[in-house]
Amino acid sequence: MTLEEQIKYYRKQAGLSQEKMAEKIGVSRQAITKWENGTGTPDIANLMAIANLFQISVDELLSNEKSEKKQSDYIYESRTEYDIDGKKNFDIKLGGAYAVDLKAYHGEKIEVAMFSNVYKNLLADYKVKIDDIKNRIDIDLNRFNEASEADAKESLVITIFIPIKYLGKIELSVNAGTLNITDIENEHIEVNGKISEVTLQGNKSEIEIDSNLDMQISVLSHEGALEINQLSATSRLTLPADYRFRSTKKGIATHIYYERQGKKVDDFSDAEADNYIEFNGIKSELVIVEAEV
Repeated sequence: MTLEEQIKYYRKQAGLSQEKMAEKIGVSRQAITKWENGTGTPDIANLMAIANLFQISVDELLSNEKSEKKQSDYIYESRTEYDIDGKKNFDIKLGGAYAVDLKAYHGEKIEVAMFSNVYKNLLADYKVKIDDIKNRIDIDLNRFNEASEADAKESLVITIFIPIKYLGKIELSVNAGTLNITDIENEHIEVNGKISEVTLQGNKSEIEIDSNLDMQISVLSHEGALEINQLSATSRLTLPADYRFRSTKKGIATHIYYERQGKKVDDFSDAEADNYIEFNGIKSELVIVEAEV
């Protein structure tokens, strides 16, 4: 993994938000965002602080040859696969989870993988149901034996792999600490639920996010529209420094602010850009942040 991938990986393994990690090593949250986006590099003092926080060596942190910890290294694991043979729309209902990864890949099967290091009843208490209904695939995660959503939010990690060539529209319902959407190229992705952190990378789609929690949204790369719908929430959207976008706000008492290098600045959107950000809601604020170079 690269250094930015290492930092993000260990932060998530430790269950830390960018804000919490920043507090622990004495830097700004913007610095963490910059390091994880690859738009900046920590100096030697900060490298030592990061390594100490995660209880690893600086050499291990810097090593590009270090193999990424595979999800199969979790103590408890469950996998469900299903063959499909044509383009489908996907309706995914997961309920609570600690972290969710939604990824496209080159293959023929849907795979839903669940992991936990602490929840030993994973196999018995969580079952994935996949229904193939004409042009739609329904994926539902059902809980049994009084397994609670609170338990899932504490320890359940879910990864869903969808074949690239069969990708139709996606609807995802989930309550999760973090959500990563990677390499999805389709017409539309709709996300509903309560989510604290969202990371978007390598997607070409119209993505709609409906969540009434304060969110930290990080765009590493994305082509298309991003619609954010909120009620009485304040969220931050971090974009690469060279990301061109146009923006608009709708709703009642909604506001968009812009930030660069930790300070509020004038609107730096581009009315001629192809990428589009729409903020919708009631009594909500969105801060669009340009990642530091």
